[in-house]
Amino acid sequence: MTPTDNFISHLIELRDRLLRIVIGLVVVFVALFPFANKIYALLAQPLLSKLPAGGQMIATAVTTPFFVPMKVAMMAAFIISLPHTMYQVWAFVAPGLYAHEKKFMVPMIIASSFLFLSGMAFAYFLVFPIIFGFIVGSAPQGVAVMTDIGNYLDFVITLFFAFGLAFQVPIAVVMAVRFGWVSTQALKEVRGYVIVGTFVVGAIFTPPDVVSQFMLAVPMWLLYELGILVATFTKNAPKPEILPPS
Repeated sequence: MTPTDNFISHLIELRDRLLRIVIGLVVVFVALFPFANKIYALLAQPLLSKLPAGGQMIATAVTTPFFVPMKVAMMAAFIISLPHTMYQVWAFVAPGLYAHEKKFMVPMIIASSFLFLSGMAFAYFLVFPIIFGFIVGSAPQGVAVMTDIGNYLDFVITLFFAFGLAFQVPIAVVMAVRFGWVSTQALKEVRGYVIVGTFVVGAIFTPPDVVSQFMLAVPMWLLYELGILVATFTKNAPKPEILPPS
């Protein structure tokens, strides 16, 4: 097979993998679409539970009541189909990896997916109640808090991704050490800068209250320490024999 034929075959396989990812996402979305309103109600529960008696959310645009639940269903479909998506990505790149790289990347992919979902769950069950309790409680007397459902969705998606990405810190640390980009000793030496950086990130992605900033910054710092600990063990593990890609 010539290099050109090999390149074309990779492009065809990439197209097929992307098509399967899209089909998987669409199938899950179609299954969830009839329940879009219920899914949105579940997503809005952390705010609704903090509103005064009779409080409610509003829709300020004509199409918002339709498109916002649809976006929520799409987000839920993305999360549910994530294992299928990750498998397709892995099936595309795995043939070009060495045996020891496969053994390293498989747990990294699984751990990355688990940590991302854990970050979202942490935000929903622990952070949202505190944030929305602070926001509703700080409203001036006589001001009714009625959040637009579209603005609410944008806000929670931002926090979901912020916490999901923040929970990827140990993965980034382990991979950086594993690939020789940085040493564990260097990571320990910059610990003070990292702690300051986590609080800067917390100030950017959370509302202006100290509690919610701490709830993003402290887990990032602890996950950084966890990453150093895991990287130390993986670094000291015996090096496997390098075999050609299979």
